[in-house]
Amino acid sequence: MDIQALARNIQAETEKIIVGKGDRIRLIIMAVLADGHVLLDDLPGVGKTTLVKTISIALGCRSGRIQFVPDLLPSDIIGMRIYNQKTGDFELRQGPVMTNLLLADEINRAIPRTQSALLEAMEERQISIDGERFPLPVPFLVLATQNPVESESTFRLPAAQMDRFLIRISMGYPKPEEECQMLRQLGDRIRFEQVHSVTCGEELLRAQQEIASVHVSDGVAAYIVALTGATRTHPQLVMGASPRASRGLYRAAKVWAAMEGRDYVTPDDVKALAHPVLEHRLIPDSGARFSGMDAAAILDEVLAQVPASPAPEQTGHGR
Repeated sequence: MDIQALARNIQAETEKIIVGKGDRIRLIIMAVLADGHVLLDDLPGVGKTTLVKTISIALGCRSGRIQFVPDLLPSDIIGMRIYNQKTGDFELRQGPVMTNLLLADEINRAIPRTQSALLEAMEERQISIDGERFPLPVPFLVLATQNPVESESTFRLPAAQMDRFLIRISMGYPKPEEECQMLRQLGDRIRFEQVHSVTCGEELLRAQQEIASVHVSDGVAAYIVALTGATRTHPQLVMGASPRASRGLYRAAKVWAAMEGRDYVTPDDVKALAHPVLEHRLIPDSGARFSGMDAAAILDEVLAQVPASPAPEQTGHGR
């Protein structure tokens, strides 16, 4: 399977609607192929819902949306059993989590108990209702958003949940020329009918299986471990990157290499993904925050200090 062509086709269909965000779309496609979840730190109105709907059409997958609010209950996410007076039985009513691409909008507005309802779904790809387990559709990807500006009626996502997201990105406002192009291209109505499916869930699974064969040399694997290890001993970090982060960066780099048409990973692949994969998992101490050092700046330091392993020789089996 040509992973590079598949990623290019998905991106081309998505960009029929989403203008000027090619680098973000590419990262989300990487996350889909890596079977990972995405956290969007973003403002209202920048196209998050439109992006999820568009990319789900291109992927040939179902999409759903949950608006997180303070009174949202876990059963509003995963579903519940409801008593049917006519039959005298309890019937299962599945929640909106039973989809392929789930937009969890403003996830930090829900109470921690409700936020944790997604943990099992994100980690195990299953949900539990009254002690019975139900597998989620394949593929299953959570694209969650949180508003980085408002703090009223919001709850900080726990570190355990942040660690479940493969990447964190921001859409951001478009440039003036991109916004003008968006107005000309979309007009008064978003024409989702012009977006076509270029793949399906079964093909995505085959792509994920093929990506597993992308070669990671011992040197590149050691570089990933050195980067995450350096965050754990950094004097300005309360918490560094977990072993789950190492696995995420390893998996993401393999997908990135395949999307570049290679069957081997280079240190540059790792560097390109270090910020979206690692940054949201790092917690600076109070001294770093007081001096204006955030997680991004500290990660830049780590990337500058940890030497990269030499690039592996090309195997001659590029995609």
